[in-house]
Amino acid sequence: MVGKKRTPKRGKRTPIGDRVTFLAMMDKDVIADIKQVAIEEHRAAWDVMEQAAREYLKRRKAKRTP
Repeated sequence: MVGKKRTPKRGKRTPIGDRVTFLAMMDKDVIADIKQVAIEEHRAAWDVMEQAAREYLKRRKAKRTP
């Protein structure tokens, strides 16, 4: 096997920054919509989800703070 290069597994990505892998189950239509937004905006689906989660958490925090 000397001289043979291993090809990376499909779907595996190098972590960006301090990010870690997170698994969540969602409705297939929601997933399809997220992927479509990512394609239209030339972004990764995880980036769309991270932005949505941050915005949700910000709104939630604002509601809870008197």
